Amino acid sequence: MDKCGDAGVFDHPPATPKGSDEQGGLGNQDDPDLREDSSPPAAKRRKRNTKAKENKKPKMDEVEIQKMKLLVSSFSEEQLNRYEMYSRSAFRREAVKRLIQRASGTTVPQNVVIAMSGLAKVFVGEVVEEALDVCQKWGETPPLQPKHLREAVRRLNSKGQIPVTKPKKVSLF
Repeated sequence: MDKCGDAGVFDHPPATPKGSDEQGGLGNQDDPDLREDSSPPAAKRRKRNTKAKENKKPKMDEVEIQKMKLLVSSFSEEQLNRYEMYSRSAFRREAVKRLIQRASGTTVPQNVVIAMSGLAKVFVGEVVEEALDVCQKWGETPPLQPKHLREAVRRLNSKGQIPVTKPKKVSLF
């Protein structure tokens, strides 16, 4: 292991310098045989480790794809319709971009808009799921009504799962 705790980073031990004097100096720095360490630089070691991780990733993705196919094949007709509707739904990127730009006062790149659209979709999913739980707990049946959504937001807020919407007033002086 090296200092960072990375085992197996070096395929061979560092080469000892040839032609070094007793004080540790090297005779010729330009000769590759006389360099103090012939192991690859840290950037290349990291790059090699990254490639190893990338090779493992597709295998995990294939496993996840197979699991997803198995799950979807076991859906009932109603569940399949709901899943298709959910997977096709999305927030319009233009509207999300406008909202972010209005709130931040700066322009935002497209990848930020895509990420925020995904987060918004997950957030809405959590609110709807909680609203369905509220509806069931109250002994009512869907469709959801505004009172179910308000109660769901109240519950999520009490759990600390909804961010603060009103900024606190900060006094500078």
